[in-house]
Amino acid sequence: MSDSGMEEEEAPDLICELENVNGLVDALTAVRWKRQQDAVLELSEHGIVLIVEESGCLQAKVYLKRELFIRYDYKARGRPRFGLSLGYFVDCLNAFSLPGQSSVIQIQYPGPDMQLLLKSVDSLDASICAEIRTRIPDTIAWNYNFEPAGANPLTFTVKSAALKEAIEDLEWPGSSIEIILEPDPPSVTLRAEGHGDLQIDFMYYVNSELLVAFQCDHRTSFKYKYKFLRATTSNMPSTVIKENRGSKLSIGRGGMLKVQHLVSISKPSVSHTYVDAVGYQQPGRIAHIEFFVKPEETED
Repeated sequence: MSDSGMEEEEAPDLICELENVNGLVDALTAVRWKRQQDAVLELSEHGIVLIVEESGCLQAKVYLKRELFIRYDYKARGRPRFGLSLGYFVDCLNAFSLPGQSSVIQIQYPGPDMQLLLKSVDSLDASICAEIRTRIPDTIAWNYNFEPAGANPLTFTVKSAALKEAIEDLEWPGSSIEIILEPDPPSVTLRAEGHGDLQIDFMYYVNSELLVAFQCDHRTSFKYKYKFLRATTSNMPSTVIKENRGSKLSIGRGGMLKVQHLVSISKPSVSHTYVDAVGYQQPGRIAHIEFFVKPEETED
């Protein structure tokens, strides 16, 4: 076998480099709703997807497109998938995070023993390295394909800070949250039931600065367990709150709820500013986070 053939065979599935570790930590922390939590990483030529789930009722995905990375060398055939501890992954990444500095980290998979390898590549003084054990991923518990409820979408966009505050204000131990969409007048109601009733209304025409987009052509109502709904915003990064982008919520077939957030990964310099027509950074600088929440089963 030629040397070039051996090098090709032994090449890692992926070697990539990222400038801003802090942004990656923010994105992964957003889907870490408990201390001991496993995750599945899926690699492809398009980027990296991290998936976490709980109880067959809640799933979250972090999409890291290849445009986020300053280097993305993908050699794998197919789409490698492996499991790891999300908490340990975040803790290791934090070791590469330096306050006030944008350090470059290299991520490689697999290592000699199928590890995920992390290494700092821009430090002149010392190099930080970490190895994370991986494992065969557990089977995904249920199908999270989101299907529209009908010909017209049921969706609304709320300022992220307002959504987080509303869900926190509705906390009632063991309670459920009912989400109600009304087309006339256009409004969204979040209602909690416990020893009494508590609800928060977003009126589209009255609170257009908070409820920034709304699509609904018929009354819709579904209930969700509070602990699962809270997980969609409980670890929302401070950067998301500060930038106060809109979080988009959609209700699909059977009441499946999809919650989408945008997290800034890169910190563009003055000479590398990527801004679209409405003042948002272009998708290459953004990590997309999606939560899927199953509704509670209704009793007939």
